Amino acid sequence: MKAVNLWRRVQVDGWLQRGQFALLPARCTLCGGAGEGYADICGKCRAELPWLGPACRRCALPLAAEGVCGRCVSRPDDPIARTTAVFQYHGTVTGLILGLKYGGRLSAARLLGGLMAEVLLERIGVAVPEALVPVPLHRTRLRERGFNQAVEIARPLAARLGIELDLNSCERVRNTAEQTRLDSVQRSRNLKGAFRVVRHVPYRRVAIVDDVLTTGSTVASLAGSLRATGVEEIEVWSCARAFVVPG
Repeated sequence: MKAVNLWRRVQVDGWLQRGQFALLPARCTLCGGAGEGYADICGKCRAELPWLGPACRRCALPLAAEGVCGRCVSRPDDPIARTTAVFQYHGTVTGLILGLKYGGRLSAARLLGGLMAEVLLERIGVAVPEALVPVPLHRTRLRERGFNQAVEIARPLAARLGIELDLNSCERVRNTAEQTRLDSVQRSRNLKGAFRVVRHVPYRRVAIVDDVLTTGSTVASLAGSLRATGVEEIEVWSCARAFVVPG
């Protein structure tokens, strides 16, 4: 039934998009040329995006073929059941994400979230999450930035897929240091106790949404908090997968 509702929602969304773009044709966010179809990106720029190929189902680390990497096989109690990343954190996608986070270019979030939705429609199958939980920012950083990039990426995802966007169940209670400055061990310590579930989470299946996945420490910390309150199945949907700590 959930899959049927998802398909109906996608059909309705498609009708609305066709009406919108009939009135205001799409323009490519990257080159300014004409968009292709119903997206703010042209065919050439879309083809040049650093799409993530075959990867580990649990952590999205690139593999020669779809499967589970050795590290994840050795961690059967990991609260994250599946991780889907759409792009490599490289080139154009890096520029879009940094422009969003530090330049306030919300058009990048609409583009990235829309492209993520296209990929996820092909992958999520019948077990559709009941809600999306964007990784929260601490209130201090949220005041400084003015928005949460994970939330802005999750908005078009939730709208396109017809999934509830939960912005109220979790909060970041510690204003942790920027993860980009830390190694993997420091990242894990930095995030210990960083998140708190502040109300009953009325879902069995959720997907955590984040912009970039590097070591996975952030989403693992949040997933642990959600699992402790009774959420049974937790996925991670990340826009991009980084393979080294960004400088």
